[in-house]
Amino acid sequence: QVQVRESGGGSVQAGGSLRLSCTASGNNFRARCMGWFRQVPGKEREGVAIITTGGGTTRYVDSVKGRFTISRDSANNTVYLQMVRLEPEDTAMYYCAADYCAVNVVNQGIGYWGQGTLVTVSS
Repeated sequence: QVQVRESGGGSVQAGGSLRLSCTASGNNFRARCMGWFRQVPGKEREGVAIITTGGGTTRYVDSVKGRFTISRDSANNTVYLQMVRLEPEDTAMYYCAADYCAVNVVNQGIGYWGQGTLVTVSS
């Protein structure tokens, strides 16, 4: 059984910063990739960023490039999302996924997903 837990969400004003953390745990589990996704009520979940745990290759969606940075601690199956210059449009529930390696396609039937952490950005 693999468990994924996110933390670090909160409320900030536009222009502010937040850092999200996520750890995947399970017997002998080693994720190939880990990533961050977000969802606004009434909309589909969308990818934000992914990172390979081995080489550290990253992918971002265009809307967050230059503002968000994904990083990892592979030894501990942990991934971070540093978010700066936050905008109200970034308000969403942020989900972490382990062993899911696509940023432009979201399939919750693949990989292991957490319960989410809420980010609220006020103008």
